[in-house]
Amino acid sequence: MQPKYPIILFAILVLVGCLQEQRNEENIPQENLPNIVWLVAEDQSPEWFPMYGDSTISLPNPESLAADGVVFTNAVAPVPVCAPAVSALISGMYPTTLGTHNMRTYTPWLAVNQPTLDSLPSYSPIVPEGVKMFPEYLRKIGYYTANGPKEDYNFEKTDAAWDESSGERHWRKRKNGQPFFAVFNYSVCHESQVWNRGKDSLYVDPQNVKVPPYFPDTEVIRHDLAVNYSNLKRLDDQIGKVIDDLKEDGLYENTIIFFYGDHGDLFLDIKGLCTILELKSR
Repeated sequence: MQPKYPIILFAILVLVGCLQEQRNEENIPQENLPNIVWLVAEDQSPEWFPMYGDSTISLPNPESLAADGVVFTNAVAPVPVCAPAVSALISGMYPTTLGTHNMRTYTPWLAVNQPTLDSLPSYSPIVPEGVKMFPEYLRKIGYYTANGPKEDYNFEKTDAAWDESSGERHWRKRKNGQPFFAVFNYSVCHESQVWNRGKDSLYVDPQNVKVPPYFPDTEVIRHDLAVNYSNLKRLDDQIGKVIDDLKEDGLYENTIIFFYGDHGDLFLDIKGLCTILELKSR
């Protein structure tokens, strides 16, 4: 659950390096390589989850992963907002090193980046020479790599990273016996869904939520907090489908599953405001 970025990437890259060395020396069959799955809860922090002490709502699937694995209790992100954080995740480098620290410099799906800023064009930072998206290293040792539906790396991706990157990605498209790395991005808990799903069914009574001390205790705030908890229930259902598929395919025991948030909490006074929070804490 939202492990340290250095821990995630260091662990995976060490694993890749060790597997490459072992395969070179011993020619290990591909079926002996562990599978890797990322379950990415967008815009979420540990404080919302039962594994970290919040009893507001039960989330059986993340809780089952915690029971079967390891819960990280010292989690940090290099930046408190989406695209720069994702650039770090996919490369293992700090956004300030990559040149991707400015939010959403690269928007290839739009004609212009920010129409309100005098038609600022979209541009891809030029990352340091030799930098690769780390799934490319997995592909080189035989992994099937699949991602979706979101990319948002804040720089122009390399074509060698993914076998497939789309909303239809799945490990079931790989060759028989091929190890896989699959990323499932969940936007149901993204900041935007607080208002997009504001009139949907609530799975939590707004009167039963705990209001953080930095928010006013109002009906609107309580409703928005209840919406986010309800979206986590929807997230739980979607994660359950992936876990069920892994177990149905007999892959659960040979799959390393990471469940984490891409950068942290979604609400105002948190998302995108790391410096302000630091100053307020002093």
